[in-house]
Amino acid sequence: MTEISAAAGEPVPVLVLESVDSTNAEARRLAESGDLGPRWITARFQTAGRGRRGRAWDTAEGNLAATLLMTTDRTPGDAARTSFVAAVAVADALGAYLPDSLIRLKWPNDVLVDDRKICGILIESGRIPGADRLWLAVGIGINLRHAPNVVDRPATCVADHLRADVATPPTPRAALDGLARAFAHRQGQWDALGFDPIVEAWTGRAIGLGGPCAARLAMETVEGIAEGLDPDGSLRLRLTDGGVRRIAAGDVFFGGR
Repeated sequence: MTEISAAAGEPVPVLVLESVDSTNAEARRLAESGDLGPRWITARFQTAGRGRRGRAWDTAEGNLAATLLMTTDRTPGDAARTSFVAAVAVADALGAYLPDSLIRLKWPNDVLVDDRKICGILIESGRIPGADRLWLAVGIGINLRHAPNVVDRPATCVADHLRADVATPPTPRAALDGLARAFAHRQGQWDALGFDPIVEAWTGRAIGLGGPCAARLAMETVEGIAEGLDPDGSLRLRLTDGGVRRIAAGDVFFGGR
């Protein structure tokens, strides 16, 4: 067991595994056995990595697969906003290796580089027995050396976009160290200052705001102009009749993206 010195609070232990079905699944097993962290879990290989909506997530050798297991006294709806904290933290961490202008965010938590997906984020949670608290598994996969083939969006990796002053992509552990510090910083902002700093940072990198957007929901498709992020994390769409629709979950498409 090793540790990461985070930007705020005590150092966070890191559980390093050679192979696991998924780091989120391992976090769930630990939480359900009474180990509530905080700790980062990382693995060289995932045999059953998962993304949002049950999609598979491929972790090629040299890429990062990691999950932060932590607890919170926030409500489930409030805790779900951790996905935005994670997305902003990933963008912050990637800035150490990539041109800042290439790093963008797509609602709700896709991290894009040169308009291609470079990261997957999956937040899962459960109630802690006998306590009014939740455990959270903040799963983050970053393509460092290899870009997998994905159906829903072209993918890319850090190695394909390095700044001129960066010779090689980081190792998974180096990337995790930077990510953990960035996450601790952004989580600290949320705790101390509220969600506004996260909204501001997310909006500063967001694609599609001010343009046409289609949101594909379970039973309908809603179209409008994407106006921005509400404090609860919903995407605000201005409809053709002048009304506003707040999208809390779904797949969104901006213009031709």
